[in-house]
Amino acid sequence: MKVECQIGGELEPHAVLCIRKMTPAIEQAISLLEREGDSPPLTGEREGKTFFLDPETLELVCTEGGEIVCYDRLQNRFSLNRPLYELEKSLGGDFVRISKSSIVNIRQIDHVKPGFYGSMELVTKGGLESCISRSYRKSFKERLGL
Repeated sequence: MKVECQIGGELEPHAVLCIRKMTPAIEQAISLLEREGDSPPLTGEREGKTFFLDPETLELVCTEGGEIVCYDRLQNRFSLNRPLYELEKSLGGDFVRISKSSIVNIRQIDHVKPGFYGSMELVTKGGLESCISRSYRKSFKERLGL
């Protein structure tokens, strides 16, 4: 395969691939290129160990008692060392803010139901429950096309 690179400070970084068919190797290369320039890998601490976390497996990121934590599909709890606003930006388009203290992976939502005083409640596929506050309800509904 012919590869061409142009290096220059004024160029907008992008890649164009001209291929006959999609292969797993090319899909992997595309994924790698799409992550170029992203924030550092997401790590979380549990039981004194540091784990590298795959955002796709995360269901919920929230604050608990002044600590930022996340839960994965198996309801494992990890402590994070980055602020919630930074995580919201770096986790990508599958995550949406649902309250001042919570972000949810929309691909991991099982169902949503009405709550008290105009709020909504959601349940993840792993069984975690969280409230969607009134101030984030409109953007949540728009994000999901409801």
